[in-house]
Amino acid sequence: MARNKFDIDESLESPFDIKHFKRAMVYVKKYKKSIITALLLSAISSAVALLGPLITKEAVDVAIPRGIETGDIWYTVLLSALFLLTIAVSVIFANIRQRIMTKAGQNIIYDIRKDLFAHLQRLPFSYYDDRPQGKILVRVVNYVNSVSDILTNGIINLVLEIFNIVFISIFMLFVDVRLALVVFAGLPVFIIIMAFLKSRQRKAWQALSNKSSNQTAYLAESINCIRVTQSFAREQENLGIFKRLSTAYRKAWMKAVTLNALVGFSVDNIRAIADSGLYFVGLMIIGYPAVSLGSILAMSSYSARFWQPIINIAQLYNQFINAVAYLERIFETMDEPVPVKNAENAYELPEMTGKVEYKNVTFAYEEGKNILENVSFTVNPGESVALVGPTGAGKTTIVNLISRFYNLTGGKILIDGHDISEVTLESLRKQMGIMLQDSFIFSGTIEDNIRYGKLDATEEEIRQAAKTVCADEFINTLENGYKTEMYEGGSQLSGGQRQLISFARTLISNPKILVLDEATSSIDAKTEKELQKGLQSLLKGRTSFIIAHRLSTIKNCDKIMFINNKGITEAGTHEELMAKKGDYYKLYTAQ
Repeated sequence: MARNKFDIDESLESPFDIKHFKRAMVYVKKYKKSIITALLLSAISSAVALLGPLITKEAVDVAIPRGIETGDIWYTVLLSALFLLTIAVSVIFANIRQRIMTKAGQNIIYDIRKDLFAHLQRLPFSYYDDRPQGKILVRVVNYVNSVSDILTNGIINLVLEIFNIVFISIFMLFVDVRLALVVFAGLPVFIIIMAFLKSRQRKAWQALSNKSSNQTAYLAESINCIRVTQSFAREQENLGIFKRLSTAYRKAWMKAVTLNALVGFSVDNIRAIADSGLYFVGLMIIGYPAVSLGSILAMSSYSARFWQPIINIAQLYNQFINAVAYLERIFETMDEPVPVKNAENAYELPEMTGKVEYKNVTFAYEEGKNILENVSFTVNPGESVALVGPTGAGKTTIVNLISRFYNLTGGKILIDGHDISEVTLESLRKQMGIMLQDSFIFSGTIEDNIRYGKLDATEEEIRQAAKTVCADEFINTLENGYKTEMYEGGSQLSGGQRQLISFARTLISNPKILVLDEATSSIDAKTEKELQKGLQSLLKGRTSFIIAHRLSTIKNCDKIMFINNKGITEAGTHEELMAKKGDYYKLYTAQ
């Protein structure tokens, strides 16, 4: 079976690189007060909890025998109350600590995700063209979620578990050095087992991350293209691909959790042997009364507590390794270069009049493969220019370059004499209205979608824009009119209706330069005819670039340019080009 692109894994098997972790600590430092407070609470909680076995030892060795001999049970009651108090204090402090760290963790998630999303908003079209949406989504959602806990609770838990091991060891040595050495004897065995498992665990969890990313990416694509899937009856084939990805995820999961379980399994057995050794050495070798029953019970309790933080540290190691791999992917996205950005000394573009000049413009999406070469033309303010020609000739590329969606390979573009590479992107794009071939409808009301072009637009302005593009009539037939909620992508509307709303959104922004890229491709001929009437007054006084395959819609443009062979092969009015009987004539008569 041919491989699907979602079968290809991202390489996450990089060595532990502390630089990524240090970079992440910048986000953590903002909440260092909360983290220090939580650490102190955790330390107090753990220290208080460690008093429990000592109280048990005192009760078994002193209080209970005294009570049996004298009938005085008050010391036993006092120790019992003290034991309950240690539990209560430990639980309360641990709960407060958890609340503090939950808040800090969510703040860190917010900060990282905000910076990541802000950067994604600035990345060029080419970045999204080269990557499945799900692969990007998994970084913003899953990877950020995965690292947030390790950057907060993970750091505290690591410090706390080391603290626990040290203090438990001190308590055990205080109770009985000989019995403590019996417990410590299991450490070399554990270290050997971990040395065998740690690299296998890291690879297993990283492989699981890849399989999860692949599954998420394919699921996102499948949802987005469900209409195409059902149109071509591809359900079974897609199900087969998803089953393959899900099976790969399941196998990776089982391998990861199996290796993970081996750590707990190994420690449980080592601890069981160590506990057996405690009783054997304490009762059979050293013997009573050299070792009291209370000491053995206390040491057994400390032994259980001694091995738990060791298990936790082993698990934290794997989480840290995975977190660094996730951080690498997150920061890789944040470090993705933004080729189209403001120049160092960029200035605000003054209000446009609309004169556009292309001077020897050359452009290539890939180095060495020019789409346009030495293109030069001038459009005066208020002129309408139509771009026609075969598919792939570069018509859309030409209009995209005006808004600086891409950087030029060579030459320059001037608007009112200003080189667009020297002005700020916001001041340039705010004065342009771009109606793309793909009409996207956002979740929200129709009114919200139109207002997207001008956030402070009044209801009257919204309705006037809709009337101009002939959208008002069909909007008023909807149950809630302009307040009708749109599903994601506007799926309850026809393609033509979506385009009309998108048209209104573009026009309400009152652009100085208007770009219509196949803007009427989904609109029926009758509506288009009415729309053209309404647009005439709107286009008047605005520089406009129109791309249309239906040549009948651009006959009245001031200038028509035929794009082919990496440049402009013909330019003139409709009548002039028809008289030449060249490329435009052939295309027009063919239609």
